Amino acid sequence: MPTVSVGRDRLFAALGRTYTQEDFEALCFEFGIELDDTTEKAIMRKEKHLEDDGEVEGDDEVIYKIEVAANRYDLLCLEGLARALRVFTGTEVNPVFRISSIPRGSMLQMHVKPQTSQIRPHVVCAVLRGVTFDEARYNSFIDLQDKLHQNICRKRTLVAIGTHDLDTLVAPFSYEALPPHEINFVPLKQEESFRADKLMEFYKSDMKLKKFLHIIENSPVYPVIYDSNRTVLSLPPIINGAHSAITLTTRNVFIECTATDLTKAKIVLNTMVTMFSEYCENKFEVEPVEVIHHDGSKTVYPDLSCYRMEAPLSDILGPIGISLDEKQVVCLLNKMQLQAESHSSKGEHRISVSVPPTRSDILHARDLVEDVAIAYGYNNVPKSKPKCMTIGGRQPLNRFSDKIRAEVARAGYMEVLTFILSSHEENFDMLNRTDDKSKAVIIANPRTSEFEVVRTSLMSCLLKTLKHNIDHPRPIKIFEVGDVMTLDPSCDVGASNNRRLAALYCNRVSGFEEIMGLVDSIVKIVRAPHVKFGEKYYVPTDEPEFFPKRQCKIVTSDGKQVGYLGIVHAEVLRKFGIPDPCTFVEMDIEALL
Repeated sequence: MPTVSVGRDRLFAALGRTYTQEDFEALCFEFGIELDDTTEKAIMRKEKHLEDDGEVEGDDEVIYKIEVAANRYDLLCLEGLARALRVFTGTEVNPVFRISSIPRGSMLQMHVKPQTSQIRPHVVCAVLRGVTFDEARYNSFIDLQDKLHQNICRKRTLVAIGTHDLDTLVAPFSYEALPPHEINFVPLKQEESFRADKLMEFYKSDMKLKKFLHIIENSPVYPVIYDSNRTVLSLPPIINGAHSAITLTTRNVFIECTATDLTKAKIVLNTMVTMFSEYCENKFEVEPVEVIHHDGSKTVYPDLSCYRMEAPLSDILGPIGISLDEKQVVCLLNKMQLQAESHSSKGEHRISVSVPPTRSDILHARDLVEDVAIAYGYNNVPKSKPKCMTIGGRQPLNRFSDKIRAEVARAGYMEVLTFILSSHEENFDMLNRTDDKSKAVIIANPRTSEFEVVRTSLMSCLLKTLKHNIDHPRPIKIFEVGDVMTLDPSCDVGASNNRRLAALYCNRVSGFEEIMGLVDSIVKIVRAPHVKFGEKYYVPTDEPEFFPKRQCKIVTSDGKQVGYLGIVHAEVLRKFGIPDPCTFVEMDIEALL
């Protein structure tokens, strides 16, 4: 979980009172965060590699290291943490964030060029007017950006934040993507101008920035933001320009977030402005910026509106196991910065919640349940015995699968375990099958070409295993009990799993009779009353992965197919690099259960 380091004295000043160590630990526990503390002396010694007897300024200041939930971006700085605790303890009401009333024609503008779609297509912006910084506030402002970059921004790959002194810039701004040799500027904390491609080489020795270079260095164009004088604001996601650097005297802050994920960019921008708008001249007021997209459409950011969520009172209290009236639930939700109210609809008590822009983690009614439980206190939830006693046990399918495994192993076959994902070629082309787009579940963004589809058969997996173990002495007898997946519109997720048994026999001769003997053995041991096999349960079939007239399907007495077997076609064996003949069987275990 992310850890926030804050000075104890400054935190207590923001909370309006002091706490003992035990009392503050108890408060953190009640709020659902964890506390660890250290001294600034220890931190400075570690950073500066000082000896234990060295003197360091600020030795006595206590630093609290507080672990917060990964999805609570509003708790990643002292400002948000102190505000949340004040609201939780009832010393402050939840603030209302406002957008400045500025005519559309007077807003600052950011023009997005079409070339940006090649690398980082999205940008969102906002302005904080009349900000008052001191050293502690400034450090917190910078630290929040670092925390967001490591967390929701995924090390700047999804979102990169740029903050600038607006008074040093001239609007309107433009977000462009240019070849590296066309971009020249003085980067932050440097005094000489660099060309963008040379800057990449320069930062390869920088311990902090070199880990971000890979995001854009191989791109033919680099993203860059200019003002109307062609002054570079930033080269996202690497570095800001020195010209617009923020200092303690900065009064107006321009914030821009470039991104590959627009939703996360909005969350990051909202987090930045809601945390530090309390230092603005007009408290909790943010000036909007109009983003003009390359297609001519216009969007105003940030969006600080609250969205509504509604849930029945019973759905909120039921999972917790407590009994409260609607007024108490409303009070608990207010403690968690959620403005709530109750009403009745068709005789049912319902809770309506207004979710502020700081609480991007609230996505579902279950999130309201969690916040009510935190505010009520987990330790206050009464203990109760379950209404019904149950004993954990294995699923019948898993128990039956193990019995099948044992039976096949006793027949001399060795079990293998393979990946459920395979390449499209192995699942179809290499088995002489055609993809009719009605069976296979396709992976949208596969990491490698070997994991493109979810397997629809175990055959390719066993043949691939055999290929990698082709030097073993003959005969090679392997089997697998595992799941395959096929598209299924009747399921809520659009696909269904199916447990299968597959066995492969490889020798100098095909061994067709060996596989038939295995099937006969399985048919004899299956004694389920709903599965009845007649005297003839082998029916000729015509599958492209087997030799013609050397294959059959396995059917029950009522004609239901439960498997198939055959001698693997020579063309299939050639594609997998297997020189010897093989016989393969695959059976539906669930049909036998």
